[in-house]
Amino acid sequence: MPWSREQMAERAAREIPPGSIVNLGIGLPTLVADCIPPDADIWLHTENGILGMGPFPYEGEEDPQIINAGKQTVTIVRGGSTFDSALSFAMIRGGHVDVTILGAMQVSAAGDLANWAIPGGKVMGIGGAMDLASGSGFILAMTTHVTREGEPKLVAECTYPLTARRCVHRVLTDLGLFACGPEGFRLLELAPGVSLDEVRRKTGAPVLEGRP
Repeated sequence: MPWSREQMAERAAREIPPGSIVNLGIGLPTLVADCIPPDADIWLHTENGILGMGPFPYEGEEDPQIINAGKQTVTIVRGGSTFDSALSFAMIRGGHVDVTILGAMQVSAAGDLANWAIPGGKVMGIGGAMDLASGSGFILAMTTHVTREGEPKLVAECTYPLTARRCVHRVLTDLGLFACGPEGFRLLELAPGVSLDEVRRKTGAPVLEGRP
């Protein structure tokens, strides 16, 4: 059966190399903060100015002054620091964020990312995703495999407004983990009980087997 949101977060955390500085986008990626081992030497960065963001606080221990970019209350680990958003974006644009995990509305096989607007829908604004997509060393997109209407989110070409071109290295969905490439999406891992045939039926681009 497909991975749950929590299982997706656990699998995403395993894609982060020890010692990395990591930015977690709004939505599904925020769940990854609770899945990072305390001894992994991974430092979470937020656009609004935290280096060393920790997991979500327990109920009753929230501090409304400590929030992530999505305005959720979070914690700060021992040794963490805070600063203004100008310095935070200087870190992003300067190439100091190793890994970024972003939500996605569409990802193309070539690695194009659309994650901020659906034509005809409510527009929330692109936020810092454009900077993160161009400034991070490795981009993992995290999303459900299809929309609520059953339309593929992994496509040959994006039809939604783009965040950035050729920026996504891997895509994690509830059905599996995929690498982007010129010939299509390359399957790296299937969720337990999910078949390759199901993945291919629900993907709007070729799906290749095995690592390159």
